[in-house]
Amino acid sequence: MTIPFPFTAVVGQDDLRLALLLNAVSPAVGGVLVRGEKGTAKSTAVRALSALLPEVPVVPGCRFSCDPASPDPGCPDGPHETGGGVERPARMVELPVGASEDRLVGALDIERALSEGVKAFEPGLLADAHRGILYVDEVNLLHDHLVDLLLDAAAMGASYVEREGVSVRHAARFLLVGTMNPEEGELRPQLLDRFGLTVEVAASREPDQRVEVVRRRLAYDDDPAAFAARWAEDEAEVRARIVAARELLPSVRLGDGALRQIAATCAAFEVDGMRADIVMARTATALAAWAGRTDVLAEDVRQAALLALPHRRRRNPFDAPGLDEDKLDETLEEFGGSEDDDPDPDPGPDGPGGGGGQPDPGEGPEGGDTGASPEAGEGGQPQPSGGGEQSAVRASEPFRAKVLSVPGIGEGVAGRRSRARTEHGRTTGARRPQGALTKLHLAATVQAAAPHQRARGRSGPGLVVRRDDLRQATREGREGNLVLFVVDASGSMAARQRMSAVKGAVLSLLLDAYQRRDKVGLVTFRGTGADVALPPTSSVDAAAARLESLPTGGRTPLAAGLLRAHDVLRVERLRDPARRPLVVVVTDGRATGGPEPVALAGRAARLFAADGVASVVVDCESGPVRLGLAGQLADELGGTAVTLDELRADSIAGLVKDVQRRAA
Repeated sequence: MTIPFPFTAVVGQDDLRLALLLNAVSPAVGGVLVRGEKGTAKSTAVRALSALLPEVPVVPGCRFSCDPASPDPGCPDGPHETGGGVERPARMVELPVGASEDRLVGALDIERALSEGVKAFEPGLLADAHRGILYVDEVNLLHDHLVDLLLDAAAMGASYVEREGVSVRHAARFLLVGTMNPEEGELRPQLLDRFGLTVEVAASREPDQRVEVVRRRLAYDDDPAAFAARWAEDEAEVRARIVAARELLPSVRLGDGALRQIAATCAAFEVDGMRADIVMARTATALAAWAGRTDVLAEDVRQAALLALPHRRRRNPFDAPGLDEDKLDETLEEFGGSEDDDPDPDPGPDGPGGGGGQPDPGEGPEGGDTGASPEAGEGGQPQPSGGGEQSAVRASEPFRAKVLSVPGIGEGVAGRRSRARTEHGRTTGARRPQGALTKLHLAATVQAAAPHQRARGRSGPGLVVRRDDLRQATREGREGNLVLFVVDASGSMAARQRMSAVKGAVLSLLLDAYQRRDKVGLVTFRGTGADVALPPTSSVDAAAARLESLPTGGRTPLAAGLLRAHDVLRVERLRDPARRPLVVVVTDGRATGGPEPVALAGRAARLFAADGVASVVVDCESGPVRLGLAGQLADELGGTAVTLDELRADSIAGLVKDVQRRAA
């Protein structure tokens, strides 16, 4: 058996350890989401927590961990008699990112259900996690259908498995703990709200602390048993303190003054719904019990806000998590001072998530005429721009963009953009199962088995079903795609008003990509070449940040941008062959610099058409004289061209059909 790294041996990460301990004291807090860069002991601390939890009394032989004091009346292994339980260690169950639905909720033996009429059920991870911890590493990469199941179980405290008229229900109340690296993408808002607390973790920049981290890790790797023995006394002290805090918790008084502060704080930060108020109340109560007090003080409310609100105040995916601590202190002071609360508590050390967002970027130098569009020269092409690099401009307000989809039917990962054959969605047919049966097509199975009943000697009411009769349902749903943005940042695009509108349009498409669970990438071209500003990633936030700081100026190496994008797609096709790409080229269509720039750009564009890559050109040309170069580029790509105005959802109703018609 693997010996976990001791919880008390984790160096630093005070907020992370406090959030985990508060959930150990009061599981009603609702779990914790740990956000941070890789290599910051997120998983180590979570796995170490399970060793500190008190043992759990269970009904002997029950696969669903029923409490002997109040067994679940609907338990599939029941009914159980009250009393007579045994104790076992609390479980920490890990949910792999690539787990199947059957592994999470359990599986029914379809063959026995059809032939014998019995509910032969094999419990899943939700049953194992009941009254324990369900840990999801890289929770932001979890497939949507598993997220839906987790949301249902977390909301109802039970798991339901229904297959073709056969239904099983069992209790599933667990402490949900997730870790994630924000660079790899964000969580759906519904799942984000299900985590009671959130903490941001980062590696220490103090050399002495980093030395101690390395020293302890090396000692643990050399001899885990000896290292754990060194920390056994500290572990026992923390375990005893958790037990004492649990016993004290029912006696903790949450006064009206503290409740007013909680309500005022949630209102001041405009969080949605009432879950934040409830979580803050439970967290403040657990903080008081952990400190050995029976009264909730303002300092408990402040710490509870820093743990419970940062992930709930985000209004869109590009808002930075965190709280404005000055505003928090002002709110607590304004609504504090009741007779049962400390009127001027010491706010204590700063908690996680401080900072209230990023300051507005500066507006760059005034009078940026050097970035204006150059006049057109011979052959309809503009003369090369002589303007140098200009500072980045802010994006205009994003809008709701019309959906762009890849034509045809794919087989990529689950998402919400393009049609695909998936494990979830509407049933479109049946086939023989390849491997384990996951979705039974009942009518096709019965039709396959019916002609053989007499030969199989059927004599009773049950249908005699063999393995060869089973049919897997084929379903059609939606997939996520790779949306690769190829953005022209040259001098011809550098007029401040136009570049602001361009960035606003790309930001709107990034918001759409976030909602549709896409991967995104960003290629920019300007001056003498093209750069991969962001390799394909699930972090739409990272793409938005790179876009915001994008400088402009110089010539327009359109061919270089297209060739670099083609190379990115070639590499990504090897890494993720099932994910289909959609290329969005944002340009006015001009090509300057080097010999025959227009012809070279045309040849580069035809590479995409030859590979059958779906593409859209966002035409950024403005002014009374329009050259139509973006439309010519779209024809070379085998895609379609739209203007910035046509990207809005209420003005491009025919765009998707046009994309599909051109790609057909």
